[in-house]
Amino acid sequence: MGKHIFALMLLLTAGVTGADETNDSDLSPWAIDTITPIHDSVTRWVDNTARNIDGFFGTIDSDSVDNESYLRLSTDFDWAESEEFDIDPGIRFKLDVPTTEERLRLIIESDPEESRGTLEEQGAERLRNDTDGLGDTVAGLSRLGSRDKREGWHTRVGAGVKLHWPVNPYLRYSAERLWQLGDSPWQLSSYNRASWFEHDGYSARSRWDVGRPLDSTRHLRFVSQLQWQEDYDQLEFSQSTQLNIVLGKRSAIRYSAVIVGGSSSNPRVNDYYLQTDYRRDIHRQYLYWDIVPALHFPREADFKPRWAISLRLEMLFRAQLTRE
Repeated sequence: MGKHIFALMLLLTAGVTGADETNDSDLSPWAIDTITPIHDSVTRWVDNTARNIDGFFGTIDSDSVDNESYLRLSTDFDWAESEEFDIDPGIRFKLDVPTTEERLRLIIESDPEESRGTLEEQGAERLRNDTDGLGDTVAGLSRLGSRDKREGWHTRVGAGVKLHWPVNPYLRYSAERLWQLGDSPWQLSSYNRASWFEHDGYSARSRWDVGRPLDSTRHLRFVSQLQWQEDYDQLEFSQSTQLNIVLGKRSAIRYSAVIVGGSSSNPRVNDYYLQTDYRRDIHRQYLYWDIVPALHFPREADFKPRWAISLRLEMLFRAQLTRE
């Protein structure tokens, strides 16, 4: 699988002709002719599979409502100073069953957030945060709360299993809230989750994000995160300041300054870093290219500067419109 994805990514990279905001693609005609039939075929399979399962568990409306199921393939090219160059192909998918009665949904997804490691291992969030692979895939039922998160806490309770042997049952509870801070343009959002996996133990995470638009193309954010995992047994924290800028209809960039640390009894910073994340829609909202240079000051290197860069090519398979 990894070799095939890597070969496809090289083929697509070779077909990029350059940045042009006047159309919906940067690919050359031969690359478009090569990937379009493959993408359309896989997208139909993903959409039909999701709707057939939805129709079995849900209602007859499954063929006409929006379905958020998707499949995403990616390849990361990572380099960090004093470390080896790494190529990491990944798959992420989500199966959504939106018409199940009484707000009960069947969810199958890869790369659950409980499997992404410590905050220091995760690094900064990309403009689109993915992916690891099929080794951490969960399947379960999730009951959604009925409240809009702008009016009250929107909650979700779920249970299921992680799909590998031995079977690893889990329970989850999450709550989200969004506040408009008075008459100002500032908004505050909160996301919180508590989880239990039989083989991994308990974990809890909280994210608080306050931000405001500066103008039509720039958005300022301050993001605070807390995380605790039983197997790591240390409270972690991170604080970031982000400036997001829309460069055009198909590209955006994020500038970030981040602090990552841990321990509740004796807090200490483990890494400072500056990061730029440039994201480009290179073909019709399903093929994307990320370039992410960063300058780290890690404790393990006595806070001496260490350069790193990540390149990612990503292809999304998802039906864009509701069926008629």
